[in-house]
Parts: sequence; structure tokens; C-alpha cells
Amino acid sequence: MPPLITREEARRLGEIEDPVEIEALVERAWRARVENFGDATDMCSLVNAKSGGCAEDCGFCAQSRYAEADTPMHAMMDPEQILQHARAAEAAGAHRFCMVTQGQGLSKRDFEKVLAGARLVAEHTNLKRCASIGHMSVQRAQALKEAGIQRVHHNVETAESYYPEVSTTVRYEGRLRTIEAVREAGLETCVGGILNLGETREQRVEMAFQLAGINPTSVPINLLNPRPGTKFGDRELLDPWEVVKWIAIFRLVLPAALFRLCGGRVENLGDLQAMAVKAGLNGVMMGNFLTTLGNTPEEDRSMFEELGLNVARQPDNGANPRPDNRSGWLEGETPDVISEARSRAAPEEPDEATLEVHLWDPASQLRFQRKRTVPRRPDGAANRGRR
Repeated sequence: MPPLITREEARRLGEIEDPVEIEALVERAWRARVENFGDATDMCSLVNAKSGGCAEDCGFCAQSRYAEADTPMHAMMDPEQILQHARAAEAAGAHRFCMVTQGQGLSKRDFEKVLAGARLVAEHTNLKRCASIGHMSVQRAQALKEAGIQRVHHNVETAESYYPEVSTTVRYEGRLRTIEAVREAGLETCVGGILNLGETREQRVEMAFQLAGINPTSVPINLLNPRPGTKFGDRELLDPWEVVKWIAIFRLVLPAALFRLCGGRVENLGDLQAMAVKAGLNGVMMGNFLTTLGNTPEEDRSMFEELGLNVARQPDNGANPRPDNRSGWLEGETPDVISEARSRAAPEEPDEATLEVHLWDPASQLRFQRKRTVPRRPDGAANRGRR
């Protein structure tokens, strides 16, 4: 579907600051959202399956070896632990589940763990399955598809003209090649970026129309949550009304994409999170993010329900995504793991059943490695001509 506004109109809308005018823009974006998606939602959850020790220089990320921030660390999760997180996400009301790893590529061993985790999630849940594992070839994308992955996430991060200020070790054209490899393998694409990296309003419009040219199935919008010790760690948070305005503009530029708001929304939006939903969102990243905390699932669901949106599973967002319908599974029904645990207990003591679930929680389990030395960031100016 073509954009509903021109570049020139997007630029003009990007300059408005009066909340009354922004509210009128929100109403316009809301109409576009309802016209294309009705009351349907598409709620996501993720697991940070491997964190820390990244060799790239992305200026927003504490995991980068070039960041002076302490690095959040944990090794690649085992497939069974990935499944436990997926089950928790399903119980919390998520429609889809994304396995995320740091860096721009996985070792063969870690990639096999992602494939095994995807197979378990496909077999034992009714969640739609996504992966975000950096650059990949068509062959790896095909392997993901065969394992049950349906959508691959790979952001462009920002406008191409500003990209050298964000990363010099991860090339913009390399990101586009990965997105094309994902599409060639027959997978859906999830492509978005981060606002407030120092880009101009003009460059936000540029990114929106570049995304329209890519035409992804899903567009995640992140808002910079400045991490001390990173290149962008001293930036101020965005004004909440500015955030709402840009969500609405992106919605009008990409009317057919599934929009979700991810990292930084709690810090940047505060009490205007519900207004951001009305500005055109299909869903949010529920629960915790990669290295920071978010809303509770209950808070996220209520934001959508108060606008009359349906957070229940529907045929287009995960009611029965598995390629087959294994016997004993009702269509769209989540397995009752509590009853299963009780049935395994001694008949005379059914209430003594135990169910152990080991979930990764960044609030209590994420450990940090203090960097002894931090290399100098590569010179962005020297790389501008090699985008």
C-alpha cells in the first residue's frame, strides 16, 4: 500500500509542536490503523538468548566492546530454556515470540541452538515465531524457515544519510542484503529503527520513506534509552508529544505495516503510552527488553483494551500457526502445563506437584562484565563514502 502522505507533507507534519495539532494527526493515524487492521492486535515478547561481548560499534548499545558501559553478559541459552521463556510469553498473552542474540552473526553451534529452540517453540506453543540474529545468508534464512521461524527481524536503525554516525563496523548495505536474503527465503521481514540518535527531523522522514521502499511486514520503533558509557549516552529523552507525532507520521507513511513500539517507550513516553497506541500501533514488545525493564503484561494489555482493541489471539496473529495440528491440541489453545504437572504427582498428593520454570530476568540475573580497556571507536567520517 503506498504512503498516505507525501514526503513534503511528512516534513511539514514533522515540524508541528502544538499538542492540539498533534492530537488531530493522531486521529488521522488512528483512522488509517483501524481501516487496515480493525480491532486486531499483534503483541510480541522476546528472549535475550545471548547477550554481551559484541564486536560491533553501534553507538546506542551497551553490549558493544567500544562502549565504556559495563557489558551485560550471558552465554547462548539452551533450547529448553528458550522454550520455557516462550511458554511464559504465551501465558502472559503474547501472540508471537522472538529469539534475539547480540552481534552480527552466530557460530554454527549457537545457530543450531536457535534452530532447536525454534523447533521446540513450534511444537509446544501456539506462538508465532521470530528471530533476530544479525546478518545471514539465504541458506541460513532457509534453515530458520525449515525450523519453524516465520519472521526475521533486522533493523536499518536510522536514515541511510545518518547511518555512519550510528555504526561503522556494520554496513548499511549489509543490512539491506540480509533483509533481501530473508525475503528470498520466503520469510516475513521485520525492519525498523531507533529515534533520537541525533538524526534531524528531515532524516526521520528519510528513514520512514526508506522503510516504505523496503516494504516490511512489521516495523518496530525504538526510542533511545540513553545508556551511560555509550556514544549516545548523554542524549536527553525525547519529549512525549514528539514521540507520539512521529509514530503517527510513520503510520501514515507505512499504512499496511504492523507497527509495534519497543525499547525506550516507558522512559520516553511516560503517561502518553496510550496516546502512542492510538497514533497507530498494532502492538508493543510486552514485558522486558534486551537489557532493560518494561511494563507488566497486564499494563500493556489494558492500554489496548481501553481503546476497544482486541488483545486475544486471532486467526492472523497466532491462533494455530503450527504447520500441523498435533492430536490432543485444541485449535488456539495453550497447553495446560499445571495440570500436566499435577498428573505426574503421586495420586494421594496431587496438590504437592511442583513445576519448575527457570526464566531469564534482567532485573535479577543479568551479570555485568567491567571492561578493563575500551578501544577507540572507528572514525565514522572515514567510512561515509563506503556506505
